[in-house]
Amino acid sequence: MLSFAWDSLRSRRKSVLLTFFSLLISISVLLSVEHIRAQAKDSFNRTVSDIDLIVGAPSGQLNLLLYSIFRMGSPTNNISWESFETISQQNQVEWTIPISLGDSHQGYRVLGTSQAYFDHFKYGKKQALQFSEGEAFNSIFEAVIGADVAKALGYKVGTEMVIAHGIGSVSFKNHDYAPFVVTGVLAPTGTPVDKTVHVTLAGIEAIHLAPAALANILKSQNDAATSASLTPSSISAVLVGLESKMAVFTLQRAINNYPQDRLMAIMPGVALAELWQMMGMVENVLIIISVLVLISSLIGLSVMLLSSMRERRREIAVLRIIGASPFTVFSLIMTEAMLLVSVSVLSALGLLSLTFVVLNDWLSATYGLFIDANLMTPNTLSIAAIVIACSAITTLLPAIDAYRTALQSNLSTES
Repeated sequence: MLSFAWDSLRSRRKSVLLTFFSLLISISVLLSVEHIRAQAKDSFNRTVSDIDLIVGAPSGQLNLLLYSIFRMGSPTNNISWESFETISQQNQVEWTIPISLGDSHQGYRVLGTSQAYFDHFKYGKKQALQFSEGEAFNSIFEAVIGADVAKALGYKVGTEMVIAHGIGSVSFKNHDYAPFVVTGVLAPTGTPVDKTVHVTLAGIEAIHLAPAALANILKSQNDAATSASLTPSSISAVLVGLESKMAVFTLQRAINNYPQDRLMAIMPGVALAELWQMMGMVENVLIIISVLVLISSLIGLSVMLLSSMRERRREIAVLRIIGASPFTVFSLIMTEAMLLVSVSVLSALGLLSLTFVVLNDWLSATYGLFIDANLMTPNTLSIAAIVIACSAITTLLPAIDAYRTALQSNLSTES
């Protein structure tokens, strides 16, 4: 039956090829949208990795997540340096990364931090930050820039840059008297890190000093005592890594109830899940469009089979003469359709896998999408099975029409 169905399809290759390409496109669109949606959600959640808590001033967990990780928005308030030290000294805490925001450079956000940022910050599947050029900062007026900053502005190691007050692309207050020197360029990550200028906390403090005090700092900027004197009074947020994941709820509750300062601790995974829910409408629209495209292609398949019935009356009559039952004719039409759809599904899976293999590096570097080229996931295979099941239902009408034609042919033969 299978070989006979294949030969039958080959005899009508022109119309079959058009239907095949229609199915291939629609199935590819559906599978790619669903796969990218699932992978984008996973990639979105991997913007930050291996960080147990984010601590900042109470402003809502989405706002805290957006400004501390995605560099979007601004903190409503800061937390004191004493609070940061208290958190760092907790027994459950393995490491902490201080974050200070509020300045920019030509529209790119400036982040004040410490060496711990380059040692412990991770993204993707617990991937550590890597340098494509240079190294981390060592003195007060040194900076490390993200890959997008370096590419867009043409900066490299040794370039001097002036930080501006505020986060706008145009600022009326530039700290021209204290330029920073680029000491390192980070490798592309596909995350907001690529669009960030990283400087020392001491440097952030220094550029906001009075001119006379800053002049003294510039003369002795490599002095350890000078750096210690520039300890900030407050910072925007703290990224916290714990020795044991089991302690996250205990520490979160302790921080939220901290009596000396108004603090809020959030778990990045929970906040990311809430943020993704807000994007659910766009997600649903893409799925609906893909389903409509598939339905139109399945209707096209049914129309092709129905339109061929008139041409195949003689073929069906011959089949009846040689002993084929009406159910055999019914099965033949169903087999043809399932064979065509199955080949289309397999071709779509192969085409998409190859496409994602070729575009994987570009997608991760440009859009921050870490798309797995392996489409053999339970989710994708379930959709493929649903497509085949819907195709079977759609094919019932032309198959039943062929069955009736076979019966009429049988009656005509008997008469």
